[in-house]
Amino acid sequence: MSAESNKQLVAEVWKKFSAGNLDDAMAMLSDTATWWISGEPEKFPLAGTKTKAQFAEIAGGATKSMRKGLRVTPTAFTAEGDRVAVEATSYGEMNNGKVYKNLYHFLFVIREGKIQEVREYLDTIHANYVLVEP
Repeated sequence: MSAESNKQLVAEVWKKFSAGNLDDAMAMLSDTATWWISGEPEKFPLAGTKTKAQFAEIAGGATKSMRKGLRVTPTAFTAEGDRVAVEATSYGEMNNGKVYKNLYHFLFVIREGKIQEVREYLDTIHANYVLVEP
């Protein structure tokens, strides 16, 4: 696939995810895909390398705890070869009244039309406060 096709694939993942179609978004990842989330697991339990199934469970749990789901909005894309870098923002109103609004940098690696690897950089202190702490 071309860099432009890879960029379109990543844009489609966020479109499906933000519309609440998590299964459709996850179908765009290979079965052996990994999703790494920045941070220290001892301080931020969502951090570390996750399998596709583990990430889907985390994402599903987070979006179910939000009144209208989680919207991730890409603000910039850079694509070269099999890599797509994305800057993005998110927004979601938690059922407990907290607001989750984060900034991200994602790096996607795509081969044979499927996402193979994702590296997610975010404000872990904010994510821990809103998504993890009671």
